[in-house]
Amino acid sequence: MWQTIKQIPFWQKVLAGFILGVGLGVILGEQATQLKPLGDLFIAAIKMLVAPLIFCAIVVSITSLGNDVSLKRLSIKTLAMFMLTGTIASLIGLTIGSLIDMGGSLELATTEVRERNVPGFAQVLLDMIPVNPFASLAEGKVLQIIVFAALVGIAINKVGEKAEPLKHAIEAGAEVMFQLTRMVLQLTPIGVFGLMAWVVGEYGLSTLLPLGKFIGAIYIAALIHMIFVYGGLVRFGAGLSAVQFFRKAMPAQLVAFTTASSFGTLPASTRATETMGVSKKYGAFVLPLGATMNMDGCGGIYPAIAAIFIAQIYGIPLETTDYMLIAVTATVASVGTAGVPGSAMVMLSVTLGVVGLPLEGIAFIASIDRVIDMIRTATNVTGDMMTAVVVGKSEGQLDQEQFYRNEESDAPEVAS
Repeated sequence: MWQTIKQIPFWQKVLAGFILGVGLGVILGEQATQLKPLGDLFIAAIKMLVAPLIFCAIVVSITSLGNDVSLKRLSIKTLAMFMLTGTIASLIGLTIGSLIDMGGSLELATTEVRERNVPGFAQVLLDMIPVNPFASLAEGKVLQIIVFAALVGIAINKVGEKAEPLKHAIEAGAEVMFQLTRMVLQLTPIGVFGLMAWVVGEYGLSTLLPLGKFIGAIYIAALIHMIFVYGGLVRFGAGLSAVQFFRKAMPAQLVAFTTASSFGTLPASTRATETMGVSKKYGAFVLPLGATMNMDGCGGIYPAIAAIFIAQIYGIPLETTDYMLIAVTATVASVGTAGVPGSAMVMLSVTLGVVGLPLEGIAFIASIDRVIDMIRTATNVTGDMMTAVVVGKSEGQLDQEQFYRNEESDAPEVAS
C-alpha cells in the first residue's frame, strides 16, 4: 500500500489533501479547527527553511549568473515583467470592481481604526540595508537577506579565485538546504489538509455571505489574471503550453492558497519551477525577488477592488481621475511597501489615502482578510513562476524538454 501511495503524483496528493480538508471543515464545522496544529507544524517547518534557503540560493545564483549570463539584462527583464503584470492586475481589478455592485444594501458603520504608519520611500530604501546581517537572518527579514546575499554574491565574483573556498562552502550549504527542503515538502499534503479544515471550520459559509460579492469579485479578478494574463504570457510570450504550466504549478499554488504566505511557499515554488525546466540559478534569483516585489494580488487587484467597494458602501462617487489614481497607486504600492508587515493592508491604506476614501472601511473587510489573502497569495506566487518561465525561456534559462516531461511520480525534488 505504501508503495502505491508513493507512486501517486505529488500534485495529486496535495490536491487530495486540499479537497479532504475542505470536506471535513464543512462536515465538522468548528470541531475541524482542532486540526489546525497539522497546518501550524507544516508552516513552522517551511518557515525554518526560508532564511538560510534564500541566502544560500541567492548567493549561488549571483555567482553562477555572473559567469555566463548578463545579470543586468536578466534583472531588467524580470522587473519589467513585474511592472507589466502589476499594471494589468490593477486594471482588471478596476474593471471587475466597477462591473459588480458589491455594496448592495450594506451601510458601513464608522469605526475607530488606528491608522498604520506607512514609511516613506526613503525609509523603505534604508530598511533594505541590514545593519546587522546576522540579526536579519535570525529575524527572517527577507528583503534585507536578499540585499545582503546579492552583495555577497557580487563581491565573491569580484574577488575571484581567493573567494573560491567561500563560494564552494555556500554552494554546499545550498545543496544541504535543498535536501532539507525535499524532506519538508513531503509534509505538504498533510499541512494543506490541516489548514483547509481549519479555515473552513473557523469561518464557515454563513460568515462569508454578507461579504460574498466582495470576496467573489476578488476571486474572479484573480482567476482572470492567472488564467488569461499569466496563461497568455506563457503561451504567446514563451510559446509554451499554458495547460502544462498550470499542471506543474498547481502544488505550489495550493500551498500558497492554504498558507497565505509567499515566502512560506518558496520551497514549493522552487520545486515547481525546476519541474518546468527553469534553471536552478535563475529560479533562485527570481522567486525570492518576486516574493518580495511581485504582488499582483496584494498590490494590483486587491487595493483596486477594495477601494471601489469601500466607496460603494460609503456612497462616495468616484471620478475618472480617481480610477486613474487607484490604478497607478495600486501598481506602485506593491514595490514601495515591499518588506512591510501586513503589506496588503498597507497598500490598501495608501490607495485609500490617495483618493480620499475613509480608512475606517478597512475595519469592515479586515474580518475576512484571511479568506481573501489566500487567493491574493496564490496569484502572487503564480506570477513569480510565470516570470521564471517566460523570462527564463527568453534568456536560455529553461529546458523545454523538461517543461513538457510528465513524470510518473512527482516526488518533491528541489535540487540534485
